[in-house]
Amino acid sequence: MSPSTSTHPVLSKLEAGTWDIDPAHTTAQFVARHLMVSKVRGRFSGISGSIEIDPADVLASKVEAKIDVSTVDTGEPQRDAHLRSADFFDVEAYPEMRFVSTSVSEAGGDQFTLKGDLTIKGITRPVELDLEILGVMEDPSFGLRAGFSASTTVNRQDFGLTWNAALEAGGVVVADKVRLELEVEAIKHR
Repeated sequence: MSPSTSTHPVLSKLEAGTWDIDPAHTTAQFVARHLMVSKVRGRFSGISGSIEIDPADVLASKVEAKIDVSTVDTGEPQRDAHLRSADFFDVEAYPEMRFVSTSVSEAGGDQFTLKGDLTIKGITRPVELDLEILGVMEDPSFGLRAGFSASTTVNRQDFGLTWNAALEAGGVVVADKVRLELEVEAIKHR
């Protein structure tokens, strides 16, 4: 059963129409285990996309987003160059990753499940993100703004990111499971 916008306080503030993802206030990050002993964090800065809010049913809305993978930044230039190479993202052949939603459902309170298709290196797989709607606020200069947090864990091997090296003591250099975390701010221009 879908919540009606009149009974759900956060959903009722999401006006129908197109909301543009604000790249200046949006981050896409990842976390992966390194050498089996620590976690490495990275981020992408080249994010664009939109959210189409359906006036009849907010949960029937659509999300499309693109990330410029050449903007990968882990704080270590040599590692970033390796991530851009054919061993990982192969940015010359596959300059962007893409997400297209297929459904949104309630998970309780301001929590939702966002399902969609994620494409990395030309390989598309279904993913399920835990989504939280953080709020909606009027910005006097730019229109209405909405904030969202979303996260999921994927297996990088499923997307052709297969480079690795075995460690002498056991294990591998990079874990297969990667946590994706998104903080999105969208603007509804008036």
